[in-house]
Amino acid sequence: MNRPSTGPVTAFGPDFPFAYDDWIAHPAGLAQLPTQAHGQEVAIIGAGMAGMTAAHELMKIGLRPVIYEASRMGGRLRSQPFEGGQGVVAELGGMRFPASSTAFFHYVRLLGLQTQPFPNPLTEAAGSTVIDLEGQTHYARRLEDLPPLFREVAQAWDEALQELGFGELQQALRERDAPRLKALWDALVPLWDDRTFYDFVAQSRAFSRLSFRHREVFGQVGFGTGGWDSDFPNTLLEILRVVLTGCDENQHLIVGGAQQVPLGLWQHVPSHLTHWPAGTSLARLHGGATRPGVKAIARADHGRLAVTDAWGHTRHYAAVLATCQSWLLTTQIAVEESLFSQPLWMALDRTRYMQSSKTFVMVDRPFWKDPDPATGRDTLSMTLTDRLTRGTYLFDNGPDKPAVICLSYAWMSDALKMLPHPPDRRVQLALDALRKIYPNVDIASHIVGDPITISWEADPHFLGAFKGALPGHYRYNHRMYTHFMQDDLPAAERGVFLAGDDVSFTPAWVEGAVQTALNAVWGIAHQFGGRCDPVNPGPGDRFEELAPVGLPD
Repeated sequence: MNRPSTGPVTAFGPDFPFAYDDWIAHPAGLAQLPTQAHGQEVAIIGAGMAGMTAAHELMKIGLRPVIYEASRMGGRLRSQPFEGGQGVVAELGGMRFPASSTAFFHYVRLLGLQTQPFPNPLTEAAGSTVIDLEGQTHYARRLEDLPPLFREVAQAWDEALQELGFGELQQALRERDAPRLKALWDALVPLWDDRTFYDFVAQSRAFSRLSFRHREVFGQVGFGTGGWDSDFPNTLLEILRVVLTGCDENQHLIVGGAQQVPLGLWQHVPSHLTHWPAGTSLARLHGGATRPGVKAIARADHGRLAVTDAWGHTRHYAAVLATCQSWLLTTQIAVEESLFSQPLWMALDRTRYMQSSKTFVMVDRPFWKDPDPATGRDTLSMTLTDRLTRGTYLFDNGPDKPAVICLSYAWMSDALKMLPHPPDRRVQLALDALRKIYPNVDIASHIVGDPITISWEADPHFLGAFKGALPGHYRYNHRMYTHFMQDDLPAAERGVFLAGDDVSFTPAWVEGAVQTALNAVWGIAHQFGGRCDPVNPGPGDRFEELAPVGLPD
């Protein structure tokens, strides 16, 4: 597919610069299977975005996905309606999706869903932003409205990135110049895998000229989407991928809730199907419901894979795709140890998940737009603070219609402070913190209905919100990500595939779930003897050319 010499920033690599968006949109389709493979069953464990993407594409090429789900369809795309809220939802998981997530937005467009800009700090969608640090409150609509300290921090971050050759990296990504991008990125991996994000910030020339206060403000307020001090212990590579691929900017929400995407794929009837009759959908293949959760995976005597569900029923498959979080493969599912190599087990077990807490309330209307008679400012603003709430987001559904406030969105230690508390107490703690910032605003008087809250680390089906790779974890990520290439594996280890954002190099972003699901689709099709059209080669066909750089063990 021809592209302009300088295109938009997309999630094209950098570790594996394959154009997934082009591959899934190509009229040749993803793969053609031998006739004898048509209708063969493939087990899909997990009905989140990765599982639904893979199931949808495998069905289109003629296989029969059998989806198992232990909790709710949608995974961490969980949009929970407020009682009596006329379709108003709380986005408990993924809620902001960067425009660079072009493979994910392929499915959003396929389903005809509407999007609108996400009200991130200092964006037009937010209207106004309040930054409250160390008891001092600043009201702004643009960065220029804030004191010089904040502009110095923003400039230092931009300069620090340039110390890594950021401009050249992003230009190669914009141009989709895979050889150039790989050469630049592969040189950075061994230099920065063992170093933390904070180490980079503190030791950069740009920040080392400034005070500790500048680094502290950077951690509290950050860039793009808010504070980033929760990521300070993570490897720099993880953060560099985020900014390089534009994940921290130009973000959108899905009108009506992000869960509509996986649910939509469940109901969607593709216009082009191999083997299956017109009108076939995943819902129709399953009789309207997924199978229950999985409690065991083992190799059967005849070489196929035995999947046993929560009620003790066992079915056999030639291939299984596990899209659940990796810790569940030891804590929730009894997986026969010989199905994975010991180095891969190490990688799955060492995956480190970050905690995340959100607390939402529905309010009678978007009252925050009322001008303060004394100042003319918005009554309430998108708020970043060092107080317990950390990030407060405002969602407007139209004048005089019920609206939503995410009172608190917090990660790691800030999320753990909320963990022991029931919903009402979480709301009260958040209101107490916000009252110190807005002493004359009675938020509680506008709350209607019951609050909705989540702590992902307390959910037994997730055990955390998303992966946060620590220094030295690149090798683990490499083992998980490349596992879809199975020709060189021992026979005992073939047939079980992995997908999900925690398998990807971009955890916490749904694009990583989609891309690894598409890798698995190629791997499963390949196992069944399938081939990609030469005009539309898949990720496995280009793997030798584009493979992530390996580091010595």
